[in-house]
Amino acid sequence: MDVANSTLAASIRERPGTALVGLFGVLLAVDLVAKLAGVQLGPIGGRLSVGRFTSGLTQGIVIGVIIGLAGIGLSMTYSILNFANFSHGDLITVGAFSGWGVAYLILGWGIVATDPEYGIGTLLLVRRPGVGFTELGASVLLSPWAILGGLVAAAVITALLALAIDRVVYKPMRDRSGISLLIVSIGVALVLRYGIQFIYGPGTRPVTSSERTLELGVASIDTHLATIVVVGVGLIIGTHYLLQQTKLGTAMRAMSDNKDLALVTGIPTERTITWTWLIGGGLAGASGFLYILIQTLQFDRGWLLLLLIFAAVILGGIGSIYGAIAGGLVIGLVFQLSPIWVGSDFNYVAAYAIMILVLLLRPEGLFKGVSTA
Repeated sequence: MDVANSTLAASIRERPGTALVGLFGVLLAVDLVAKLAGVQLGPIGGRLSVGRFTSGLTQGIVIGVIIGLAGIGLSMTYSILNFANFSHGDLITVGAFSGWGVAYLILGWGIVATDPEYGIGTLLLVRRPGVGFTELGASVLLSPWAILGGLVAAAVITALLALAIDRVVYKPMRDRSGISLLIVSIGVALVLRYGIQFIYGPGTRPVTSSERTLELGVASIDTHLATIVVVGVGLIIGTHYLLQQTKLGTAMRAMSDNKDLALVTGIPTERTITWTWLIGGGLAGASGFLYILIQTLQFDRGWLLLLLIFAAVILGGIGSIYGAIAGGLVIGLVFQLSPIWVGSDFNYVAAYAIMILVLLLRPEGLFKGVSTA
């Protein structure tokens, strides 16, 4: 017992910050239990219903899956090409708009000929003058094939666009510094963002139907939330299999560890880079499409999400796709649950504060920055 106590005391002396964070976490947990029991222990926040806590927890997991899924592409780009791609958020927006355009084309195809207000161009632009699209029934329950078609289209279109941008912009600058590429990626982000605004318009629009709850006896399931989790986790598992069990994954891991050595050993680096953009862009587009299942569609949606994605990637260990997933879940939960104590106006602040705190205590991130391995 004395040995255990002395070991604990030595650990606290060596890492007092970690001990303080642990104590703070315990206090928050105690306060949370008290709030759920209807007892006010501290001056911050009020009583908390079980329903509100469960809703925040569910939403946090869902947002975390989306952030983690989008963060995989960002981590892959960084680990293999060694630059932070600030246009990644706007690729997410491209996936959202292009995917929902295809979903509405599938959904409204049967009424194009009978209603003059609906046309192919109108459907692809997710736009109908004066009326929203929600009455068409864009829902996983009502139109699963349209949602599936939109998801596939979002991934494919965004992947091809990401590859085209690489060929036109980034490939000629492959030997430049990371700072040069970073600045150029900001320029690409602005072109994409305001190109989307020019094509689709600046307005915010709801696109999904309100009919999204499946009743199963005494329980009810929000099919949009369930779809995000199932598809997101499926894509994450698929990416893990690709990286660990295929030749392409081996090549990508080798390039992330040592690009020069990979080139010397005969790994087709340019082909690997091509697949990096295709996979990262596809995951970005898919995450953008899924995100709109629970959000409205607007031209800067991906840009607003990008800062949380960067926070998740840095927190998890930049360059590690598993770190991006873990960081995404942490950021998502903090983003949704922090209003219990600090109010919804400060949830972004809470998410970034957690990132900063983790990096102060563990600069390498949760996964020690291990590249794709």
